[in-house]
Amino acid sequence: MKRIHDEPAYVLHRYDWSESSLILEVFTRHHGRVALVAKGAKRPSSNFRPVLLPLQPLRLSFGGDAEIRTLKAAEWVGGHVMPTGEALLSGTYLNELLLRLLARDDAHAALFDAYAAAVRVLATPGTELVQPALRAFELLLLREVGVLPQLDVQTATLAPLDAAQAYVLVPEGGLRERHEDDGAGALAAGEWAALQAALDADAPFAALLPVCADLPASALRTQLRSLLHYHCGVGMLRTRQLLIDLQRL
Repeated sequence: MKRIHDEPAYVLHRYDWSESSLILEVFTRHHGRVALVAKGAKRPSSNFRPVLLPLQPLRLSFGGDAEIRTLKAAEWVGGHVMPTGEALLSGTYLNELLLRLLARDDAHAALFDAYAAAVRVLATPGTELVQPALRAFELLLLREVGVLPQLDVQTATLAPLDAAQAYVLVPEGGLRERHEDDGAGALAAGEWAALQAALDADAPFAALLPVCADLPASALRTQLRSLLHYHCGVGMLRTRQLLIDLQRL
């Protein structure tokens, strides 16, 4: 039985397993997305109860060779408080993306670091970088799972982008020139090239933040949303539907 000690991790989702236990979906730095059973975690006296919260940096120890392994220990690392309000919903959105797009037991250390950086932004009171952080993480996630094309060339021909043209990102079609029936949301060639340069930087999340902040927010969101929905296999993510319902209230 393999035992993992002090693994950096975040809780993505939790399910009731019995009257006293939980099944956790966690994102770990060296082992990717892992399913764990936290026995007795719902008991008032459990040491797990105040620790196993989403959007909080943890160190976990777990063991087993089954599909669902057993949580042995959990420690809160600290560093920031739980995001609240819109930031909390944004963090839940990031968790949903990871659950839908990452296979279990597939390590993504660089993506884990980007997720940790995005959560720190969300936990910063009064920050104006929530939306840029979401866009930056979406880009890195799409690249990590292999569905983001090169953003400084036209996908079909690999021809350089024309500085005078606007381009759209199309599922299964990649980056191409905007057509009349594409509607709003296209980005200029220079804007796509700036995103690619940030993705190629040594610290891509930090490099993407100012670029995403300077771009038209709705345009970049529209471009990435269609690609995310296509590869998630849904017409709308649950967290987005929840946000719409809350706005109606």
